[in-house]
Amino acid sequence: MFQSVELPVWALTLIVGFAAVTFASHFLFPSVRWFFRKRAERAVAELNKRLKRPIEPFKLMKRQDQVIRLVYDPQVMEAVRHYAREEGIPPNVAFEKARSYAREIVPGFSTATYFGFAIRLARRIGEGLYDVVVRAEDQSDLDRVAPEDAIVFVMNHRSNMDYVLVTWLASQHSALSYAVGEWARIWPLKSLIRAMGAYFIRRRYANLLYRAVLARYVQMSVQQGTTQAIFPEGGLSLDGRVGRGKVGLLTYILRGWDISGPRDVLFVPVALNYDRVLEDRLLVAAHQSGRRRFRGRTTVALGFVARILWQKLLGRFKGFGQAAVSYGQPVSLRAFATDNPGRTAEDLGALLMERIRSAMPVLAVPLTAAALQALGGRGNRSQLVAQALDQMGKAASSPEELAEMIARGLEHLRVRALIYEDSGVFRVTAGEEALIAYYAGSVSQEAGTGPSPAETHWT
Repeated sequence: MFQSVELPVWALTLIVGFAAVTFASHFLFPSVRWFFRKRAERAVAELNKRLKRPIEPFKLMKRQDQVIRLVYDPQVMEAVRHYAREEGIPPNVAFEKARSYAREIVPGFSTATYFGFAIRLARRIGEGLYDVVVRAEDQSDLDRVAPEDAIVFVMNHRSNMDYVLVTWLASQHSALSYAVGEWARIWPLKSLIRAMGAYFIRRRYANLLYRAVLARYVQMSVQQGTTQAIFPEGGLSLDGRVGRGKVGLLTYILRGWDISGPRDVLFVPVALNYDRVLEDRLLVAAHQSGRRRFRGRTTVALGFVARILWQKLLGRFKGFGQAAVSYGQPVSLRAFATDNPGRTAEDLGALLMERIRSAMPVLAVPLTAAALQALGGRGNRSQLVAQALDQMGKAASSPEELAEMIARGLEHLRVRALIYEDSGVFRVTAGEEALIAYYAGSVSQEAGTGPSPAETHWT
């Protein structure tokens, strides 16, 4: 029993290796996981003390647990059986397809990534590029929302900066869960976005089984009180106006909501506007070509970032003007369903998009562009101020405030060479008419005046 046994070195190495792996998997790793899990739980508990809406347990579940819970949901299982019958495939094959969809959709939320990295980065980017303006008084309705109710921010989509701004500004309430399109499913952006709690959706090529899995995930998130953020337009605005909303996600929420249940859903319209949209020329070009699919070149993007950093290093960067966020009048789903029996998701979507338009912030560059557009592409300062007063109507500020806004708008447009001054008259630079019309879109739409960008004729 105690005799020596000779072993080859390779065999001894394997035995020691297997022993080390067994020790680590049974003793070391569980202890390490327990240590970090306890630290994470304490961090979340401290974080929830300062959040107006504590992070729900559903968001903190392990991603794999969420996937299992989703694919074994009775409604998803019924969709699997129906899909197998329709496609003539074995149920286990359909189930595996549903599982792959669930893995694609379900995020892997990380409190450290979201609150420790993402929000700080969002704040640095937002304040580094813009003078961020928030109509703080409009947030009072959010503070009165019952803790058990779910909040869904419904936003217009002007720029990819929208994600940055709203992530930062909503951080005092809770962690947001975004619906993100296929554009973000690239490495390494994919992992970062998942860790921030965003879930990916296919806007094209989605079959009935995929829609069933996505619908059930959205419903489960809302039922658990997870704060959502959706962009009903489905893509960036190509003409500067708030477009018609797509109601896919709204339909899912309505189908999974019980009017007699304890939880209400509060839809909060959020209007975003900018003095400068970073992607403006790409969007205008896509609008002119009639093809929404457009791609920015990596070299151009990197050159743009390098130029901004160099200007900041030299102290020459003056910023891109204002970025404004305005909260519209919220819509209670319970009140909407009670007061409007028989109304559909399309009706709710139309109401929310109209409230976004009504809440649209009027900024210096869009206001100046709208005045120039209405005057045929040219005008002096007094004419521009008078036109702005006429366009704004009852919503107009004092003439002095409008004159100051027009002056700032003219300066921003002049720096970008979108306009030039000739004997006191400001004229739109040849070839830049479409970009002026793009910025005018948000103001002329809200004021209900002026032609659409496609109908504008310049003299």
